[in-house]
Amino acid sequence: MIDIDWTLVAESFWPLLRGGLTGTIPLTLASFTLGLALALVLAMMRISGNRLFSGIARFYISVIRGTPLLVQLFVIFFGLPSVGVTIDPWPSAVIAFSMNVGGYAAEIIRASILSVPKGQWEAGYTIGMSRNQALWRLILPQALRVSVPPLSNTFISLVKDTSLASLILVTELFREAQQVAAFSQEFMLLYVEAAVIYWCFCLVLTMIQDRLERRLDRYVAH
Repeated sequence: MIDIDWTLVAESFWPLLRGGLTGTIPLTLASFTLGLALALVLAMMRISGNRLFSGIARFYISVIRGTPLLVQLFVIFFGLPSVGVTIDPWPSAVIAFSMNVGGYAAEIIRASILSVPKGQWEAGYTIGMSRNQALWRLILPQALRVSVPPLSNTFISLVKDTSLASLILVTELFREAQQVAAFSQEFMLLYVEAAVIYWCFCLVLTMIQDRLERRLDRYVAH
């Protein structure tokens, strides 16, 4: 029978939770927000019809999706100093994570836009809208609803991926677990506790996702 040190679990719970609330969540929000803005730009470039812009976006997305996130993080934090560019750990993590999100979310947004029936474009043109007006007022609100599930999954994955930031000494949930485990030598117990907290975060985010999907359903053309 496994002997669990419940005193250690109780004592370590707040440091781990604090690491999640002050480290993991802010890191996730900052990275996802910047990544989503980048993704929107890339998606617009992909559907613009301009071969140069489309080619640049395709190349960027291919590089991001074809290389590991850990390698991207190490290039930013350990690689750039070799060419004279030094960035602190937290900004390095935000840059790497947002670039990664941008590459994946761009294809989600592009596919969501293309999934809107062409009749919606024609309806916009019929009432005198320009292409840009139709895009922002008709197409994107409907594409947003379609993109919510995959974008939410990307956000939830990012919550877990932020644990990689511990490798460049960013203080977040997993980094706190490593520090407590190193002091107590209870590695299995602390890592399982950290996993449970990550899981609880993801459960809350999943419930928020479900509610958001129901609210956005009114914008879908049926």
